[in-house]
Amino acid sequence: LGQINGCSWWVPGSWASHQHFHPHSIKIPGDITLGGLFPIHARGPHGLPCGEIKKEKGIHRMEAMLYALDQINSDPELLPNITLGARILDTCSRDTYALEQSLTFVQALIQKDTSDIRCSNGEPPIIRKPERVIGVIGASASSVSIMVANVLRLFEIPQISYASTAPELSDNNRYDFFSRVVPPDSYQAQAMVDIVKAMGWNYVSTLASEGSYGESGVDSFQQISREAGGLCIAQSIKIPREPKPGEFDKIIKRLMETSNARGVIIFANEDDIKRVLEAAKRANLTGHFLFVGSDSWGAKSSPILDQEDVAEGAVTILPKRASIEGFDQYFTSRSLENNRRNIWFAEFWEDDFRCKLTRPGIKIDSEKKKCTGEERINRDTPYEQEGKVQFVIDAVYAMAHALHSMHLDLCPGAMGVCDKMDPVEGRMLLNYIRSVNFNGGLLLFPKPNTIVQAQNPLLLPMEEMQWSGGDHQIPDSVCSFPCNPGERKKMVKGVPCCWHCELCDGYQYQLDEMNCETCPFNMRPTPNRTSCRSTPIIKLEWHSPWAIIPVFLAILGILATSFVVITFIRFNDTPIVRASGRELSYVLLTGIFLIYLITFLMIAEPGAVVCAFRRLLLGLGMAITYSAMLTKTNRIYRIFEQGKKSVSPPKFISPTSQLAITFILMSVQLLGVFVWFAVIPPHTIIDYEEQRPPNPEMARGVLKCDMSDLSLICCLSYSIVLMVTCTVYAVKSRGVPETFNEAKPIGFTMYTTCIVWLAFVPIFFGTAQSTEKMFIQTTTLTVSMSLSASVSLGMLYIPKVYVIIFHPEQNVQKRKRSFKAVVQAATMSTRLSQKSNDKQNGETQNKIEPDRTQ
Repeated sequence: LGQINGCSWWVPGSWASHQHFHPHSIKIPGDITLGGLFPIHARGPHGLPCGEIKKEKGIHRMEAMLYALDQINSDPELLPNITLGARILDTCSRDTYALEQSLTFVQALIQKDTSDIRCSNGEPPIIRKPERVIGVIGASASSVSIMVANVLRLFEIPQISYASTAPELSDNNRYDFFSRVVPPDSYQAQAMVDIVKAMGWNYVSTLASEGSYGESGVDSFQQISREAGGLCIAQSIKIPREPKPGEFDKIIKRLMETSNARGVIIFANEDDIKRVLEAAKRANLTGHFLFVGSDSWGAKSSPILDQEDVAEGAVTILPKRASIEGFDQYFTSRSLENNRRNIWFAEFWEDDFRCKLTRPGIKIDSEKKKCTGEERINRDTPYEQEGKVQFVIDAVYAMAHALHSMHLDLCPGAMGVCDKMDPVEGRMLLNYIRSVNFNGGLLLFPKPNTIVQAQNPLLLPMEEMQWSGGDHQIPDSVCSFPCNPGERKKMVKGVPCCWHCELCDGYQYQLDEMNCETCPFNMRPTPNRTSCRSTPIIKLEWHSPWAIIPVFLAILGILATSFVVITFIRFNDTPIVRASGRELSYVLLTGIFLIYLITFLMIAEPGAVVCAFRRLLLGLGMAITYSAMLTKTNRIYRIFEQGKKSVSPPKFISPTSQLAITFILMSVQLLGVFVWFAVIPPHTIIDYEEQRPPNPEMARGVLKCDMSDLSLICCLSYSIVLMVTCTVYAVKSRGVPETFNEAKPIGFTMYTTCIVWLAFVPIFFGTAQSTEKMFIQTTTLTVSMSLSASVSLGMLYIPKVYVIIFHPEQNVQKRKRSFKAVVQAATMSTRLSQKSNDKQNGETQNKIEPDRTQ
């Protein structure tokens, strides 16, 4: 209900409250009125539309519009005789509240039916026409601009934003009356991707305020990062429009789920930024997160107030700008006395100087000092021009130049606004706005981006960036750190920036960053497993412990054998030497000597000649030895078996026959060796499998003759057959009297030899898988052969040598007996032995029988 000149009227709806009184707006009178939308206050807590005052993003920017209007109105060349006015509203950083406030701009265009309104005298009322807003400067947040733009386009009111960067605002079909003097988020999203890549990061999280600005900015960043490749998003978190208590603590906790993603791309309003920093500080994560902020953060100090340590090192994006010196002089000269047109300036004054103004009926808090009004900006408090001030001024000048061009075309030579510009037609004005260009360089569409970094103080370029704690080394923000040399990447499915490092184990080396390859059989990996190197070649050395013992035994054996041979040669015609069978004894001693000699060939460095002699002598020495023994035992056995049947001696028992039999038996071994020579000539090989343990550092190639375990056993198999056969004859000849033959010493020799070789087999084959196989088997073989030779030498010839040297009185010729007498004596001895056995058996029977009768 209103009253003018005694005439009352009623205006339907809620518009009456906006027509004459605007408690949250500034009115600057002028011939042409521009609208202004600024976030003077932060978003209020639950239930309240507005919160605390925003000094930089709100007051600085709003004062920039007032400054621009002052400059334009005082410029005789720009819009001469035309004064620009303004209606400036507070959006309170909330899109829904801003929409409600912006209805002020369109109410003059709404047709109202006043036909049913009459004064008391029956005459129609005189209703003051609302001011007409021909264009709007703002808003700041993209979400607010989107909300307002949807209304303004319906009434064809052009809008120029100084800070809204959401990419969707570039859609000319939906937002055809919207313009801006800042580049869209896709520009800064590209800049953010470039920054992240320049710092070597490949794993980051994104954080966005709910709404067009935050969500579209993050979408642009994600799209560009996907196209660029090599960059993965760990988490994409959205900050609710109305965050609940503890919401930001939960956000920090979620970010820590992927703690390696230290880089956080943040498209958020400054209120949300501040709360994120506060939550990070509460979580004791100062210096952990590396923020890359959008232009909503820019160079503003309000988001990082009292959070400088958490924000230190943050990289933020800001459209390229120039500091307006005239505005600095203007703003720092503002006071409570000369700035009464700004209805929020008193609130700013209290907040900036941390004091309290006196108001009638309001008691001042004793903890706060009283404002004197003598305080001065930039003298008593720090001041720095807000980052978007230039763009606010650009937007106002863009509108002014468009109106100036429009006035020149529609009102040539006219002073003030002509009829053709009253009212200003919105679509025509939009065309003039789109064609604006400043010769002075104040306005360029769009402006490129530049980068600043939050430091104490701010430093550029990137080489001089300083991070938390004053560190100049760029921190890491990667999902997985580079693998060490010799490790391959095993990619995590679905996350191309994440991998596990797997060591190229065993004999593998790193072929490339994704694959391991096995080294060739004759090579092993280098210590860092980046390539292969030749495997060292080894052989059994003379100074090795594995060689010293066999060589020592062989030397003793050779010396002992040589001593026996020399003794036999010296006492060649004595009865003991003749009785032992001189011819076969020399052959047998030759075999024993060769057995000892083979030790040196087995240890010598392999070569074609050495390998040939190994093949030849390995089995030949034993073949000679056991051929001679077999011939001896066979002769004795045949003699006494023949004596049981006849008094005539058996055939082939003469020394010549015995030598012939021995050489025939030996020739079988020689024949086999020469056939082996013909089929596979002797040569050396390098065995890389024998010493190839799990640890490649211990791998060695073994230089050896081409004699496998099987060929070695085949080489010795004939000698083993001779040895077993000889043992059988020794067992059969065990009943012959000791005074008549060598059967028993030969028998003991063969029993002992069998035990030695039975022990050899499990040792030799049981070490086939050992890394010391060559050394163990060579030592086992040579020691076993030396022991078997020593047994033969010790049991057959050492006693004889002892008698020859120390008891020569026993080495005399005894009475010769005929073959018949020898056989009869042997037969009588056998019978007496049988009777003795029968007698013992009879006594046993007599002792048992009484027990059975009881």
